Amino acid sequence: MAGFDVTLAQNFLIALLIGALVGIEREKHKNNNHPGSFAGVRTYILFAQLGAVSAWLSVFLQSPWLFIAALAAVSVIVLSSYYLENKNNPVALGLTSELSAITVCLLGGAVIFGFAEIAVSLAILTSAILAFREPLHGLVSKIGADDLYAGLKLLIASFIVLPLLPNEAVDPWQALNPYKLWLLVILISGLSLVGYIAVRFFGSVKGTMITALTGGLVSSTAMTLSFARSSKTETDSGAANRLAAGILVSWLVMFGRVLLIVTAVSVPLMQQLLWPLLGLALLTAGLATAFFLAGHRLQALSAADVSVKNPFSLWSAIQFALLFALVLLLVKLAEHYAPGQGVYWLAALAGLTDVDAISLSLADYAGRSQAVDLAATAIGIAILSNSLVKTAMVWVVGTQTLALRITAAMFALGLVGLLLFRFS
Repeated sequence: MAGFDVTLAQNFLIALLIGALVGIEREKHKNNNHPGSFAGVRTYILFAQLGAVSAWLSVFLQSPWLFIAALAAVSVIVLSSYYLENKNNPVALGLTSELSAITVCLLGGAVIFGFAEIAVSLAILTSAILAFREPLHGLVSKIGADDLYAGLKLLIASFIVLPLLPNEAVDPWQALNPYKLWLLVILISGLSLVGYIAVRFFGSVKGTMITALTGGLVSSTAMTLSFARSSKTETDSGAANRLAAGILVSWLVMFGRVLLIVTAVSVPLMQQLLWPLLGLALLTAGLATAFFLAGHRLQALSAADVSVKNPFSLWSAIQFALLFALVLLLVKLAEHYAPGQGVYWLAALAGLTDVDAISLSLADYAGRSQAVDLAATAIGIAILSNSLVKTAMVWVVGTQTLALRITAAMFALGLVGLLLFRFS
């Protein structure tokens, strides 16, 4: 049909669907909880249509007042309905449905104004917030004052302090970047908080494993430190085995990260490292499983309630970041003043802080020089060095019970790793 605007029709349809999406949830809530409450699915669709039509007329007539007037009319209608309903039934009523109606009107207008993607995303989020009423209320009931303060501290550290720091090296050796060091503080603190939340809401066993897997994707070192600190606050009978399993799971993820990094840069080096890393991964998975099952069994036998404290501590994270900065500086000084000590010494030093960076550098070196055997051995040294440092962290920060388990695992991994890299 001539003159038919397909895009405009599509936008009107999106606006109506937004109204239907929110309206369906409100209709179900109305039928199940408040039969006489405000609005249903048809009313929400009409509110979305009103917002869309008023926005279209505002654009067509180049006057925002039509949309503003429509929004004001919707606000008067829903607030009057709330007043009358509360007057006839004087109980504690929320404004959720009324505010949802105003939101739907705004989202319908946003679609016509050219923000369809954002409007749809916000409509889905609105429906989710409305639908998950009970879980959200349960979540709030479990949040204590310490948890709230910890979250606020993390937000301040992330969105107020971090942007103020310079994102460049401030020392002559180009080793210390305040922005990245503070980002490490946030990472460690955030992982501690995430782990605590996971344990609170998924249970000790599931929460620990979920945190270990996701945290290991970011930093197995930070994850090790976080679990080591948690061993001081989690005192149930299975805590040491459970946290040891979590630490080893994060190490397992580290092996996968190294293999992916090497594969992206040098396929020959990946082929050289495949069996050693696969062997270490299988052994790590086996040890983690053994600790997991032992921890699960001990926890099941324990009749005492487990009291989990929030392990969030910015100061502890800052202390680790300062130690990390010192090691970074030592590595840079070694590179600058003792470059002739060889690739192996460099790998051992670099592995004290991070395995990913040295793995990437050695993969690039192997691709340029064809020194695949040398690069593979150096990566093995870096992994061993990194694992030793993480084991030392557990001894310093965690309990002796956890440290003994990690040391035993480290000894087994080191012995098997030496054999695999020697004969690969």
